[in-house]
Amino acid sequence: MGRDTIADIITSIRNADINRKGTVRIVSTNIAENIVKILLREGFIENVRKHRENKKSFLVLTLQHRRNRKEPYRALLNLKRISRPGLRIYSNYQRIPRILGGIGIVILSTSRGIMTGREARLEGIGGEILCYIW
Repeated sequence: MGRDTIADIITSIRNADINRKGTVRIVSTNIAENIVKILLREGFIENVRKHRENKKSFLVLTLQHRRNRKEPYRALLNLKRISRPGLRIYSNYQRIPRILGGIGIVILSTSRGIMTGREARLEGIGGEILCYIW
């Protein structure tokens, strides 16, 4: 794990999805919990539970997978980190991008917490664009 916890979360989920793993275990932080709540609410993951081991908390995510195994495998989750420690990307509420015409979501860090691009547009606030998910 590096210093960029958001990139670590995204990479863990992406790798588990590509390798058809059913569950992913990530370190529990406030940012991780907020991002996972958004993923659960938007339907990108099936379930999440908190696990405690040796005084450390982990989040165990259950990923959604296709049941039909006859077709070639395509990743269900596409995650892309936008703002990073070396280059922060900010946007006002009018310029928050729409991913695939509204099918995907944008996760932002705003002054009112971490939220989706749709919620930020409704509240009229901008912030740092953390990642795209589609």
